[in-house]
Amino acid sequence: MPDNKKSADAVQSSEKTRDQYETYPYPARNPEDEDKRLVTGSPGNWDEVVHFVFGGRDPSAQTKSGKIKILVAGGGTGDALVMLAQQARDRKAKADIVYIDLSESSREIAEARIKRRNLEKNVTFVTGSFVDLASEYGPFDYIDCCGVLHHLPDPDAGLRALSDALKPNGGMGLMVYGELGRQGVYHMQEMMERLNAEAGGARRLNFGKALFNSLPGTNWLKRNPFVGDHIHGGDAGFYDLLLHQQDRAYRVDEVFDFVEKAGLRLQSFIEPMRYDPTTYCSRHDVLEKAVHVPFRERAALAELMAGNITKHIFYVVKAKNKTKPPVPAEDAIPFFTRVDGAALARSVAKSGNIKITFTGLSVTRTMPAASPAILSRIDGKRSIREIYEMFDPKPEKFEFNAQFAVMYSVLNAANLMYLRQPAKK
Repeated sequence: MPDNKKSADAVQSSEKTRDQYETYPYPARNPEDEDKRLVTGSPGNWDEVVHFVFGGRDPSAQTKSGKIKILVAGGGTGDALVMLAQQARDRKAKADIVYIDLSESSREIAEARIKRRNLEKNVTFVTGSFVDLASEYGPFDYIDCCGVLHHLPDPDAGLRALSDALKPNGGMGLMVYGELGRQGVYHMQEMMERLNAEAGGARRLNFGKALFNSLPGTNWLKRNPFVGDHIHGGDAGFYDLLLHQQDRAYRVDEVFDFVEKAGLRLQSFIEPMRYDPTTYCSRHDVLEKAVHVPFRERAALAELMAGNITKHIFYVVKAKNKTKPPVPAEDAIPFFTRVDGAALARSVAKSGNIKITFTGLSVTRTMPAASPAILSRIDGKRSIREIYEMFDPKPEKFEFNAQFAVMYSVLNAANLMYLRQPAKK
C-alpha cells in the first residue's frame, strides 16, 4: 500500500475514533459522583507504580525539584487522571500532571471531575493526539496509558512516542486488550463491518444492539462471561466494546514484542499470579518444563491455560533502566494494599490459607505457619528486621526469612502486599 494511502487511512481512522468519543465519551461518568467515591484500578495505583516502576522508593525524592511529572495519555473521561491526582494529594506528593485526549467531550467530563475534587491546580489539560504532543510537554517520570494504544492506527508508533517522552529512569503503566479472553468481541465487530460498515453514531449503535439481541445462545460473545461492558456500561460501553472501528488485541508474546520494539522492558504484569502457570495447574509432571523456561514463555503458557485474560495490564521501564521491583530484605518495609491486614491475619490464622479470586477463577494458597504472627505485626512502618525483633521467643532467623519470603511471594503475586525501601540518608 502506498504511503499516502496508509496516511489517509490513518487520518480517517483517527477521525472515526475521535467522533466516537465525542458522541459517546467513555467510560460514562457523572462528575457529581466524585463526592461519594474514587474510581481506582490498574495501572495507576500509586503503590503499584512506586513498587514496579521506582523500585519501592519515593519517586519525588529521586528528582532534583522534588516533583514528579506525570502524563495521562488518552485520558478519556478522567478515571486515571482523577485517581493519580487524588492519590498524589493524599500522599502529599508534589506532582504535575498533563492530560492529553482527542475528544473535547471527554475532556469536559474529566475537567469537571477534577474541579469537583479541587485538584485542578497541578493539572494541565490538552486536546489533541499524544502521539504528536507527548514530547512537547515532557519528559515525564511516569506515563499512564490505559486502553488507548490498541485503538491507534499504528500502536507501535504510539508507544514509541510515549517512550521518547519518558525520562531515562521513568516508567509507564499500560493496558492493552487481551485476545483470548475477548472471544466473541471481534466476531461481533466483523459482523458489523460486513453488515453496516459505514454507519456511525446512533445509527451504528441501534443496529449493533439489534444484531446482538438477535444472536443465538451459541454465539461466542453470548457465551463469554468475562466481558460485560455491552451489558453494564450503557451506550458508551456497548459502543466501545463492540462497535469500535479501530481495535486490536494482543497475546502475551505480542505484548513483549510491542514493548521491546519501543526500547522498553516489561517489569511485571498485573496481577503477577495470573501469568504464572502454577496458578492453573499443580501437577509437577505437567509443569516440569514450564518452571525452567524464561518468564515470557511461562506468561504465554499461563495465558493459554487461563482463557479469561481480557486485558493485559503491565508496567514498563526503559530497556537500559536497571530498576527492579524490590525483594524482601531486612530494611524493606512491607505494607498491605487492597486488603485489611488485621482481617487477613485472622483469616489465615483460622484456615491456614488464603483464597484469591479474579475474573471467575478462585485460587487457594497454603500459607506458612508463621504467617498470622507476621501479618499481625505489619503496619506499613516497621521493616522486616523490626518485625522479626518483635517475636518472643525469636524463631531461627533463616526460618523466619524463609517463611516471610513464601508468604510475601503469594501476597505480592496477588497484588495484596508490596515493599517500600527506606529513605536514603
